[in-house]
Amino acid sequence: MGFLDGLLKSLLPLSRGIDAINAWLGRHLSWLILLAVIVSAGNATIRKIFDMSSNSWLELQWVLFGVVFLLCSPWTLMSNEHIRIDILNNLMPRWLRGTIDLVGHAFFLLPLTVVMIITGLPFFLRSYEINEQSGNAGGLPLWPSKGLIPLAFTLLFIQAISELIKRASIMRGLIPDPHESQQSTLEAEVEHIVEAIKK
Repeated sequence: MGFLDGLLKSLLPLSRGIDAINAWLGRHLSWLILLAVIVSAGNATIRKIFDMSSNSWLELQWVLFGVVFLLCSPWTLMSNEHIRIDILNNLMPRWLRGTIDLVGHAFFLLPLTVVMIITGLPFFLRSYEINEQSGNAGGLPLWPSKGLIPLAFTLLFIQAISELIKRASIMRGLIPDPHESQQSTLEAEVEHIVEAIKK
């Protein structure tokens, strides 16, 4: 076993730990979509029945959606459900798909997350210092929402590290590819529709 294989094997527990954290966060935070729907329906109902409304309820929906969109993105990446051109991707040989993932994560995703953390942190800190509030009457404080940006990209950064470890390990034959036989959600949905049409 070479040095690289030994290094990758020693890093795999770190990768599993990162995956476990982001999967736990993703599974639990995704329930906030239900809360956003309840808040939205409740706000609409009160507005129609009692002719009352509040900007804070409207903004709360946006914040809840932002939490799910931003903080569940590492889970999406880990689950291999991020956007890609599946038709072309599936036509490529496995080694080429692995290389594209490795290069994409190392030279595009990681630098993007670093830039977003570096620029997002002062953006949040300044908002926190001045206790920035919404410009809408009765709106919510803005700094918690702005804090989601550096937090989300930090989580995405560490997930990208995990993906690099796993992808390199798969390419070296140290672990099986967990997504090799995985069917994308879109493919499954298309197959379901085709089956329904045939019936």
